[in-house]
Amino acid sequence: MTLPTILSTKRNLFQTSKFVLRRSFGSCQIYLRNLDQPANDSSPSLSSPLQGVRVLDLTRVLAGPYCTMMLGDLGADVIKVEHPEGGDDTRAWGPPFAENADPNDKEHGESAYFLCANRNKKSITVNMKSAGGRQLLHDLVKQSDILVENYLPGKLEKMGLGFKQLAEINPRLIYASITGYGQTGPYSVRPGYDVIIEAEAGLMHITGEPTGPPVKVGVAITDLTTGLYAQNAILAALIHREVTGKGQHIDCSLIESQVASLVNIASNYLIGGQEAKRMGTSHPSIVPYQVFSTKDSFVMIGAGNDGQFVKLCTRIGLDHLAEDTRFKHNKDRVKNRQQLVKLLEKRLQEEDSSFWLEKLTGAGFPFAPINNIAQTFDHPQLKARGLVQEIEHERAGKIKLVGPPVKYSNAKTGIRLPPPLLGAHTNEILSEVLCYSKDKIQKLREEGSIGT
Repeated sequence: MTLPTILSTKRNLFQTSKFVLRRSFGSCQIYLRNLDQPANDSSPSLSSPLQGVRVLDLTRVLAGPYCTMMLGDLGADVIKVEHPEGGDDTRAWGPPFAENADPNDKEHGESAYFLCANRNKKSITVNMKSAGGRQLLHDLVKQSDILVENYLPGKLEKMGLGFKQLAEINPRLIYASITGYGQTGPYSVRPGYDVIIEAEAGLMHITGEPTGPPVKVGVAITDLTTGLYAQNAILAALIHREVTGKGQHIDCSLIESQVASLVNIASNYLIGGQEAKRMGTSHPSIVPYQVFSTKDSFVMIGAGNDGQFVKLCTRIGLDHLAEDTRFKHNKDRVKNRQQLVKLLEKRLQEEDSSFWLEKLTGAGFPFAPINNIAQTFDHPQLKARGLVQEIEHERAGKIKLVGPPVKYSNAKTGIRLPPPLLGAHTNEILSEVLCYSKDKIQKLREEGSIGT
């Protein structure tokens, strides 16, 4: 048992809990610490929120790996289970690849795509179709808190790795399934892909210019949103388990996560019967709130209320617009959107973006340049916050990654482990976590249950 293990009834759960059980990753040891003792005793540090929680990661590509990476960022011990031949699909997605530090290593380096979603994990190669591989996973399940998978519904059950089967081995297991369409329903057997769900679940319909075709978002936003929803559900299930003592099955789908992320667009339809349309960068309910062209490029300007609109008009020398009855209040500006946008853009096109960025500074309303990726990573605020972290990778040498975006005042998060090489920790996990003998590990390798 990991996380705070409650040794009291639900009624006095938080009043009488005094002990924390911690399993040391890779030591086959269990520690019991009395919470009445100071935290700087000889027991393991409790500085990371999920330290001592073990996660079996049976996912690949993005939604699942993104979810488990965030759990790893919080201190969980994440074991990434990969097929011996090739591993996670994204290991081969490139270029670009991080170049190998060793000039004699002629194989392609590590995929930039894989590196972005797999830090703070250890990799083990397992052939789940073999009896030895399945037994190995059963043994890991006995010592794990969470399992995350993104197979089609029913596929793992056929291999003896479904929720009901593993819950018999470990009733406290939290089993999270990430699929395209969920575990039930007429579409449940269909595979899910981010761009397909963007199209099917409304997002692509509202993305793009009004007179242009639908377009996808620049990143796999549905995968990322689903990974965030899954992580949130897992954390809630961990808390629930400490009350009930039982794990549960989490059913998380791309299509439902995407529809839930339509927020006000969904509400506008459900409450007001209002069908959405593509509006480029503009806002359906606020004007002006969009990208405007300047003499040489673009700026984003948002005047979210009447006071901010007055300030905008003053700064760009169009004071009379603030008194124009067509634009005096936001509802008027929404009604007369086209006329107002033309007047604003005509003025903004008279000067370069650099002029306007300086002119609007301190004006009392939000605005921003349209930065490219290089400019984004050169942003002084991101530099000051230390979001980008440089780490040492076994094969690629020093690499830079975007670190965890959330800071804690009384907990430690960050990049503890670089994204792993395929199967790099197989021996370590089998010998130190499962306490398998060298002979047993060699037998598994010879029979093809684990990678070479």
